[in-house]
Amino acid sequence: MCGIIGICSLKDAVSTPPALIIRRGLEKLEYRGYDSVGIASIHDNKIIIRKGKGKIREVNAHKRLDGVPGLVVIGHTRWATHGRPSDENAHPHIDCKGEIAVVHNGIIQNYYQLKQYLEERGHRFRSETDTEVIPHLIEEGLKRSRCFFEAFREAVRKLKGSYALGVITVFEPDKIFFARKDSPLIVGLGNGYNFIASDIPAFLDYTRKIVVVHDHEIGYISPHEVYFEDINGRSISISNRIRLIDWTPEMAAKAGYPHFMLKEIHEQPIALANTLRGLGVEVEKAAEILLNAERVFLAAAGTSYHACLVADYLMSTVASKPTIPFISSEYKKYRNCVTERDVLLAVSQSGETIDTLMAVRNFKNRGATIISLSNVIESAIPRESDLTIYTRAGPEIGVAATKTFTTQVLSLAAITVNLAFLNGSIDRMERKELLDQLSYAPKIAEKSIMVTEGIIREFSRELSNKNNAYYLGRGIGVPVAMEGALKLKEIAYIHAEAYPAGESKHGPIALVEQGFPVLFIIMDDNNYTHILGNIEEMSARDALTIGIVPEGDKEASEKLTMVIKVPRSPWITSPITYTPPLQLLAYYVCIERGYDPDKPRNLAKTVTVE
Repeated sequence: MCGIIGICSLKDAVSTPPALIIRRGLEKLEYRGYDSVGIASIHDNKIIIRKGKGKIREVNAHKRLDGVPGLVVIGHTRWATHGRPSDENAHPHIDCKGEIAVVHNGIIQNYYQLKQYLEERGHRFRSETDTEVIPHLIEEGLKRSRCFFEAFREAVRKLKGSYALGVITVFEPDKIFFARKDSPLIVGLGNGYNFIASDIPAFLDYTRKIVVVHDHEIGYISPHEVYFEDINGRSISISNRIRLIDWTPEMAAKAGYPHFMLKEIHEQPIALANTLRGLGVEVEKAAEILLNAERVFLAAAGTSYHACLVADYLMSTVASKPTIPFISSEYKKYRNCVTERDVLLAVSQSGETIDTLMAVRNFKNRGATIISLSNVIESAIPRESDLTIYTRAGPEIGVAATKTFTTQVLSLAAITVNLAFLNGSIDRMERKELLDQLSYAPKIAEKSIMVTEGIIREFSRELSNKNNAYYLGRGIGVPVAMEGALKLKEIAYIHAEAYPAGESKHGPIALVEQGFPVLFIIMDDNNYTHILGNIEEMSARDALTIGIVPEGDKEASEKLTMVIKVPRSPWITSPITYTPPLQLLAYYVCIERGYDPDKPRNLAKTVTVE
């Protein structure tokens, strides 16, 4: 996920220099990416570019982004997806002649094929990014057409994946061309100036009048004109789509949500879709490495450890490959028994978690192969790994992990399915069926959020005055329960413990009394009958029993005090179905108790000390 912004202005239409407006706008988009930044403008019929690796303030200090001249300016703040954070990989990107500049948010899935096609025609590439194919595609199209907009349209038609584009060219020096598919893009309407941006905060200080660009729409802005059309060239009237925003700048940064955590819970369908698009040959390579491993260790901390426990269950059951999951800080337990025949799969959202990094280094020193799963390109753990798979969740501002957990689970499930096929646990048809089921994860998450949020808000009032809770599950529901309990502890400050439901009568049940909350993860699988007995045990002690159950369930629902129904979904995607309601429950209980979910006490987003 990246942030883009552009302005087309008449001279003196705004009192602030356009480059300064863009730089300030990028700072308001920095939550969308912060590993590099760049600005391009048109001045004296030339494109001027200044860009570099680092946060906006750092790059501005030594590149003087504010000093870029020109009235037509585009900017970009990057969250790397293809290519490490570097000066060369920072946006904007240009064509061979430096006559076209592009900023892009999204993932071009067919960039490798397009790059090969363009290189065969003599185009020279300067970066490792997928984005750079776009200016070259337009340049190639101009060999067949004198109309820049036509060449732009034809280039967009060749792109597969997701994109929000801002393009400037010396051939149309008063315009910014734009296109959108699956990545957000907004047009801001001013008086003598117009904007494009990934999000409203970028230009909210200058206009509150906006038009949301829809998927498969392209067009351009100039200081005095806004033009839209569909991908087939049919013009679109936007007069009935103009709306006035009454958000404060802080509200706008959160897209109207009261907190980043709630926004990020609702972003999970998009994050899952982006992760699916980004899963490439690395997943198959990871499966091959795991296939030949004598032992597979899974290391992580916090929420990422719970994702590892999901992976452990999936690999053991689907791929018949037992694994050894452990909390990263306990890596010393294995330091004398690791060999070069072993593989460590390290999971870290930030790629900087110190305990996981130390585990990686220890295992690597013993000769083990390292695979990592991270959300941050070129962070420390990926840099020290033999192979890295990246999730595409984008920056996560809320301290409590939400969208990064479900994208980790999705990535690990994809690795498992490929491993199961390689070792013969499933055949080709079963592999296709399971991968098809994973492809529905974004829709499953979206529906789960939509159907449960209302009832969860009601239940949160009941739970907000409790001091303790149990979360119980069986099978793959155990790590889901653990993640749900962690969220309640993290942000609502309620003591919550998760157990395998069968273990609850071996000690924990002694604490259960009237009104004690016990939340059950109830799935329609071979554990169903057993968990019914666990509900009966808790009900007999007058517990407040809450169950997350599949739609259509009757038997369990009749035994529970409160019922949260989630959509039925394939077993392999069940953690993605059941987790968002648990996140919502923690969030709304936190709000009822008067706390800030984005800034839980004593916690940090990335733990970098042992």
